[in-house]
Amino acid sequence: MSITGVVGLFRGKPVHPVGADGRMALSDHLRELRARILKAALVLLVGFVVALFFFDQLFDLIYHPYLRAQRALDPGRTEATTSGAAGGFILYLKICGLAAVIGTSPLWLYQIWAFILPGLHPKEKRWSRIFVAIAGPLFLAGVVLGYVTLPKGLEVLIGFTPHGLTNLVEFNEYLSFFSRTLLVFGIAFEIPVFVVLLNRVGVLPGRTLGRYRPWIVIGTFVFAAAATPSTDPFTMTLMAVPMMLLFFASEVLARLNDRRRAKRRPYAGLDPDTPSAL
Repeated sequence: MSITGVVGLFRGKPVHPVGADGRMALSDHLRELRARILKAALVLLVGFVVALFFFDQLFDLIYHPYLRAQRALDPGRTEATTSGAAGGFILYLKICGLAAVIGTSPLWLYQIWAFILPGLHPKEKRWSRIFVAIAGPLFLAGVVLGYVTLPKGLEVLIGFTPHGLTNLVEFNEYLSFFSRTLLVFGIAFEIPVFVVLLNRVGVLPGRTLGRYRPWIVIGTFVFAAAATPSTDPFTMTLMAVPMMLLFFASEVLARLNDRRRAKRRPYAGLDPDTPSAL
């Protein structure tokens, strides 16, 4: 294939003219989708290659919570290991792959968003931009909180090892535990955002949130207990308390939005079967 053909694969321009109503032929949609996927794959590949040059720094970043937990425990209580002849090589691939997915997420997520965006109405486009602007920082805040609490969670879990035994932590399994913890914290911080979005579309009124507030508090703690991989009360509380605060903030926003909607449509909540006073 020529260079021009390769460049054409990444451009994905429509072959058929776009109609006056903005509609596009199915073949052009598939062509654009292929271009978006290729761009996202190229971004991930470049991110993976760059991560290979920073493997030592990435390894130290991931290893640090375990070292803090190890120092807090009795000497010789736990040791990190790797198994198999290809264990070190697989570790390289996993860490660099994880770094590439996280580090390039704004770029490959943009490719997904750019493919969906033309099909949205102007109001939906505006709210999607607001959602991205809020959801991104909240997810990062959850990841940071998960990273900060991880050493204590590891200390509690490894502390259950009986005296006289050494807890051997296989690093590939620890890496999965590390990734899962940060991902759970990040997703947990996104739940209130979806609550506000459901309220915006009229599915979840603010008064419903207030009515079920005690159950939401209980459900938040149950979710935190089940979702945190470390299962210790300290980590569960540090996840549940910010989630509750975000839920309360989302309830306030939902009630304000309901009031604004009621002023615009004062008769929207009336039962159609109720007789008029006139």
